[in-house]
Amino acid sequence: MLEMLRGKRMLFVGDSLNRGQYVSLLCLLHRAIPEGSRSFETIDALSIFRAKDYDATIEFYWAPLLAESNSDAAVEHRLEERVIRGAPMDRHSRFWKGADVLVFNSYLWWTTGTKIQILRGADNDMSKDIVEMPAEEAYRLVLHQVANWLDANVDPSKSRVLFVTASPTHGGGKGNDCYGQKTPITGDEHASYTSRAMLKVADEVLGGSRSRRAVVPVGVVNVTRMSEYRRDAHTQVYREQWGKTGVAGKQEQSDADCTHWCLPGVPDAWNELLYWKLFFPAADDQAL
Repeated sequence: MLEMLRGKRMLFVGDSLNRGQYVSLLCLLHRAIPEGSRSFETIDALSIFRAKDYDATIEFYWAPLLAESNSDAAVEHRLEERVIRGAPMDRHSRFWKGADVLVFNSYLWWTTGTKIQILRGADNDMSKDIVEMPAEEAYRLVLHQVANWLDANVDPSKSRVLFVTASPTHGGGKGNDCYGQKTPITGDEHASYTSRAMLKVADEVLGGSRSRRAVVPVGVVNVTRMSEYRRDAHTQVYREQWGKTGVAGKQEQSDADCTHWCLPGVPDAWNELLYWKLFFPAADDQAL
């Protein structure tokens, strides 16, 4: 993969699940690079891994909703009311220009409620002209903005664009369904809370439907179904969360993280798919 990325810039754009996949990829690749020939730095929302002998960078840009919002801070981003700017996307997209490989994701932050607040227009005052939209329609609006940006700014003869589908959670109802789990789900049972409506929107805007008319095709890396079986692979209580951890103290079900994944783990398999989709695309590459 490093040889294929020689002289190129690969950029992941999205939320903490995409960042987990990014970290997974760095863990898989860094051991093949001598310590003095690699470097890593983070500047605000942008993280950059350099493989100096290959003149290549693998980067991550934090944009969990892809569009600009009032909760874009890389660390302090938990707000009761999120406001998303429908257009333009310049604040984020200026960092995406020039990438040879773009890997997008955006799903989790769109599922925090049934309604999303959208700021219309380009006014810098985030308190003006706010409308409330169903979450699926707001998601569609922003994905269309991404698609339009791709068609206007990416040369498909020189660059590849991929979209990673929804990473499933295993927490809902009265408890967190991943807590204490040690084996995957078997059979056709799916203890997952993935929104099929959101999957449909992503497919219609970026997936197979778009591929027939797009200037810039988007390869879809479908991680959803395969990951839905892995209720056992989340970090559960075995990670530091906002200054506390169940490992050092009492482990409670309410503390279980049933969204993020352990490493090594599931995101490593996502990167196997990403590798094949990127360098050996099949005829049905766009199918969700």
